[in-house]
Amino acid sequence: MRLAVNIDHIATLRNARNEFEPDPVAAALLAEKSGAAGIVCHLREDRRHIRDNDLQRLRQAVTTKLDLEMAMTQEMQHIALQTKPELITLVPEKREELTTEGGFNITTHYHTLVEFLKPFKAAGIESSIFIEPDQKAIDLTAKAGADIVELHTGSYALKTNDEERALELQRIHEAATYAKSIGLKVVAGHGLNYLNIAPFTAISEIEEVSIGHAIIARAVLTGLDKAIRELLRIIQ
Repeated sequence: MRLAVNIDHIATLRNARNEFEPDPVAAALLAEKSGAAGIVCHLREDRRHIRDNDLQRLRQAVTTKLDLEMAMTQEMQHIALQTKPELITLVPEKREELTTEGGFNITTHYHTLVEFLKPFKAAGIESSIFIEPDQKAIDLTAKAGADIVELHTGSYALKTNDEERALELQRIHEAATYAKSIGLKVVAGHGLNYLNIAPFTAISEIEEVSIGHAIIARAVLTGLDKAIRELLRIIQ
């Protein structure tokens, strides 16, 4: 299982003082050196953490894989096609939310999504849709032409007892198995941390997990290199 590190909260800390440090690009380079298989950043409409200049510099610096999380808007499509990350991940986005609160509503937006993805396919940029672990959503992801499905693990992370957690994990496992069987690559993320990630190592269909907040929070106390290597030891 690979680890992609989301460096948004490095930018959040920098923006708290509206200065230059810590630098999300420096964090991305250190994450790669520490074993990350990719770097994730979310360029939001309100630019609350990652900014346009960060994205440009990340594109120049990242040598593993750059995953640009973004909303399905014409502005973001234009930016992504100009930047040329290896991967774009479509996520729902609400201005008032603290973090992404659920999967992309692919049923409602399916027809728009089909057309939205075509230029990325033509440009050789892989596309991923961040969805709930649901078979209908997985079918629509494949039908729309996406390459990857990212299963939303937020509900799993919020469960407070072992029985509920086990049921949600089973739902994710079944979704991952199904997605893999119809030819999609499968990754997962949201709310995963050092305490709840271990069971995912038994789901071989999930190739990669994307983690940001837990790593950056641990890094404040231990340093980024140690925080990443500690998580890698768990998942590998």
